[in-house]
Amino acid sequence: MDEAKILVVDDEEKMRHIIKVYLSNEGYKVDTAENGREALEKLEGKPYDLVLLDVMMPEIDGWTVCRKIRQESSIPIILLTARSEEYEKIFGFDLGADDYLTKPFSLKEMAVRVRAVLKRTLEHSGKGPKDIRAGALEIKAMYKQALLDGQELLLTPKEYELLYFLAKNPQIVYSREQLLNQVWGYDFLGDARTVDTHIKQLREKLGDYKKYIHTVWGTGYKFKAGDENEKYTE
Repeated sequence: MDEAKILVVDDEEKMRHIIKVYLSNEGYKVDTAENGREALEKLEGKPYDLVLLDVMMPEIDGWTVCRKIRQESSIPIILLTARSEEYEKIFGFDLGADDYLTKPFSLKEMAVRVRAVLKRTLEHSGKGPKDIRAGALEIKAMYKQALLDGQELLLTPKEYELLYFLAKNPQIVYSREQLLNQVWGYDFLGDARTVDTHIKQLREKLGDYKKYIHTVWGTGYKFKAGDENEKYTE
């Protein structure tokens, strides 16, 4: 989901900050609330695509917030809790939660769960990935097909996923680790050189348009297609 808006609800300031920074770096728009009351107020005034909701909070706990959200909305909810008892998870799912994370949790795992829940939401809503047109490149998302000057590019599945992710987020610089998380998943056992190898292969297949994928030295890569770099010349 492009630029999904996420509301992080947790009474611990440090936790809110860590999650916000991490998910922002993953390309999401992130807002925060320090308690259940503030969360419900923000949900009334702004549309969000997902809520990360701490269970144990003062004033209004996460269970109550989850119940109130479900009375009005089908927005995806991932519960955050320090407890791992099975009955609590079942109770949360019965209230309408979509997923559950037990503290302490890996930020990479959190990002993958967020992405998975958002993807399921898109599928259930009947919405799919969007086609992309950028310069000479056209991506037909439904068919997972990439065309360059009208000619189909013969891409491996991972080359396609990498190109699609970069092209749907133009001008945003992604580090190798971020691309590994987004395209390969947090449990991938390889290293950052995998990204470099796939970028090299993509550039070879882009040929005259290889500069659509820019290297930002010391940081990572970004996608940019424009008149000033339509074709690459040595």
